[in-house]
This record gives sequence, structure tokens and C-alpha cells, in this order.
Amino acid sequence: MDAILVTGGGEINGKIPIAGAKNACLTLMPATLLSEEPLTLTNAPRLSDIKTMTTLLESLGSEVSTMQDGKVLTMSSNKLNNFTAAYDIVRKMRASILVLGPLLAREGQAVVSLPGGCAIGARPVDLHLMAMRALGAEIELHDGYIHAKATNGLTGANIDFPFVSVGATENALLAASLAKGTTILKNAAREPEIVDLVQCLISMGAKIEGEGTSSITIQGVDRLHGATHRVVTDRIELGTYMLAPAFTGGEIECLGGKIELLTAFCEKLDECGIIVEQTKTGIRVKRSDAGLKAINVKTEPFPGFPTDLQAQMMALLCTATGKSILEEKIFENRFMHAPELSRMGAKISVNGGTAIVLGVDRLKGAPVMATDLRASVSLILAGLAAEGETLINRVYHLDRGYERVEEKLQNCGAKIERIRGR
Repeated sequence: MDAILVTGGGEINGKIPIAGAKNACLTLMPATLLSEEPLTLTNAPRLSDIKTMTTLLESLGSEVSTMQDGKVLTMSSNKLNNFTAAYDIVRKMRASILVLGPLLAREGQAVVSLPGGCAIGARPVDLHLMAMRALGAEIELHDGYIHAKATNGLTGANIDFPFVSVGATENALLAASLAKGTTILKNAAREPEIVDLVQCLISMGAKIEGEGTSSITIQGVDRLHGATHRVVTDRIELGTYMLAPAFTGGEIECLGGKIELLTAFCEKLDECGIIVEQTKTGIRVKRSDAGLKAINVKTEPFPGFPTDLQAQMMALLCTATGKSILEEKIFENRFMHAPELSRMGAKISVNGGTAIVLGVDRLKGAPVMATDLRASVSLILAGLAAEGETLINRVYHLDRGYERVEEKLQNCGAKIERIRGR
């Protein structure tokens, strides 16, 4: 397994191009299953998760081609010949569940393995199944697979989610686009990735209103056509690199970034003592002369503070002045990075979904282990600010969500390298 070696102590200065959103692209790719005509995605991120979704689509009979060094994906699903999403592929990535809705909507059948992914809590698929059943699908679970049928097609319905779920909202949107009649999604997710999916589906001929609000209305159509769509900027990669100069000093401009994608996050940065400025080409960030201040953070569905930036923010607050409190409200078991940060000298105590961080003067480099995708990058950021060398082991998660992270940071002066096959 690869490892990342970081030598701390230097400032970070320069420009970092932000890729297309992983979570958006993984949602957009299954939309190809809804049409016999090609779907082309531009600004696609070059990540291992994208390759996994490509493999899954190809296993169903889709054809996927890449151009511009992987930044452009063209998919054609006019010859689907398989309706089973196999365990060997699905276990690698939870987003694989998003083929369920499109297969049911277009083909009236789907067999999908229960998904895998990062170990950050149970994250069950109950709401996905609830939505499909509401649309008229018959569903059984056995042998680790979801067996779904809609012999007479899907029918529009009112679906009221008991709590906000991004994935279930996405699956319902995909399925309802070809359902007969009108579907109304209540308590729907509002994330930019949801808006991006709706915009893509509309460009394919879908009739959808209300994206970006908690109530989305879908008027089913008989067929969808091909389209070309640009993937929205990755707000989590954006937020991650915005934090880099807060750890190290210096100044970074995140190219393509927009404050509106991360309003709650930017408000917390301001509270912490980090200067954020929108430019014509992105977002410029630097640490104020007053240093970092302790703050309280609570993760919430969009437009609240993103759970996918909680680990990175915890790492930053390890050297802030005072006591910070972080509450994780989205996923259980998402503080596994805390013991690794403690190995670097951080003072963190965890009680259930709450972590208390007492700021220290400086972190010290140490061997640490990445437990999930966002934990991986939080340890890299901590290593940039630490005294000496930090060796982050088990970074295979990193390539699932961050495009060429070493190269982007090296270009801004970071001392970081990948050690292959450690």
C-alpha cells in the first residue's frame, strides 16, 4: 500500500486548480442508464472512484470513453445487456447504489449488491428502498443483494423522507424522471450536487422544479435524450485546500472556487481568523496576523457545515488558541482521525458524536494511519504544519476523492511525496 510522507514547517503559496466534484460526477454518470443516447460530462475529476463507476457501468453494457486526460467522459447505454451490479464492484464504493433507480426506471428490473465504501458508520440504504417502493417497485433483500422489479414501470408518488439523505434524493430523482405521472420529494437534500444532477437531467429532457429547496417536483417523461453537461466544482476539495494556508501560513488562490458553495464553512473560517476573498478566478485565502482562534462546529446538511470537511477542520483547530467543540450530526463513527491526530501531539477527547479539542502550540510529525477518505487529507494538512516528518499510511482512500494531491501541494511549495507500495 502507498504512503504519503510530509515534511512540515514551510509556507504554502500559489494557485490550486479545483477539480469537478467527485460526489456530483458519481451521481451524474448513472444518468446515462436513463437514455439510449450518449451523455457527455466535462470537468470530470480524475479519481479512482470514477474508474470504479466506469467499470460498473461497463459491466451493465454501457460504453464509456475518456478524452482530455480523463476530464471528459462520454457514455452510451443504448445496448444494456446486464441488470446486476455485482458485489466485487459495488463493495468498493457506496455510490454504486445509484444505478438502482435508473435501471428500474428504464428496464423495470435491477439486482444491486448492498454497497461498501469508507468505514464511517452504517449509512444504510433504507431510504433508497423506501423511495423505490413508493414509486411502485417490488423489492426483496437476500444473499447480500437488492432484488428490485417494476414490471409495469414506475409510477409517480409523494415521497416524504424522514430525514435528509443526499443519496436517496439522487436515486429518487433519477428514477422519477421516467416514472409515469408526478413525483414530489419532501425533505429533499439541497446540496449543490443535487442541483447539478437536476440541471443535467433537465438538459436530457426531464421536467423538474424546486432543485436547491427541500421540495422537488418531477413530472415523468417517456424518454430522455443525450446531452453534454459540465460537472460542478468540488466544494469539498475546495474547502480542503482553502485550509492549507491556515495551517502553514502563506496565501492560496483556489481556482474555480465560489464562496456560495461553502457559505457556512467560510463563515467558520472568518470566525477562526482566516481571511477569505472571492476573486475573478476563484477564492483567495490566508491566515490573519492574529492567529487561529478556537471555534465550535456542528455538521449539518447543506447549507450547513459539511460533514466532509469536519476532519480537516478538527486538524486545524488542534493548534488554535482555546477550546473548540465539534459535533458530528451526519455520520456516527466519524472521529476515527482523532487518535491519529493525538499521536501528533493534539489534545482531543471524544464522547459519542462530540469532540473537544484543546489547542496546542505545535503538532509534531509521527507515523499515522488514514482511516477514511477525509481523514487521509486531514492528516496531510496536519503534517504540513507539524514539526518534522509525518508518514501517513494506508492512503488508498485518498485517490478516491482527491485528484493528484501531491502535485497540487508540491506546486505551492509543500514538501510532500508518495512512497509506493509501502
